[in-house]
Amino acid sequence: MFVRILTLALVVLVAWAVLARTSEGAGPERSYVVQPGDTLWTIAADNYAGDPRAGIWEIRQRNGLPGSLIQPGQRLVLPRG
Repeated sequence: MFVRILTLALVVLVAWAVLARTSEGAGPERSYVVQPGDTLWTIAADNYAGDPRAGIWEIRQRNGLPGSLIQPGQRLVLPRG
């Protein structure tokens, strides 16, 4: 009896692993061109829910920014969020 239950559980687990797909719920990364007057704070506040500081950190990490200085015309990748 135990072997049957274990076998059934294994079959269900394998079927789930084969049929499972990655979630696209957060959406793809998107590109943003910095406009005059933009700051990382305003970009994060406009594109992420909650505390903008978390969005700023994500943007800086994804784009390899050493600080918070950005220039108009600069293209940033906005991570999923």
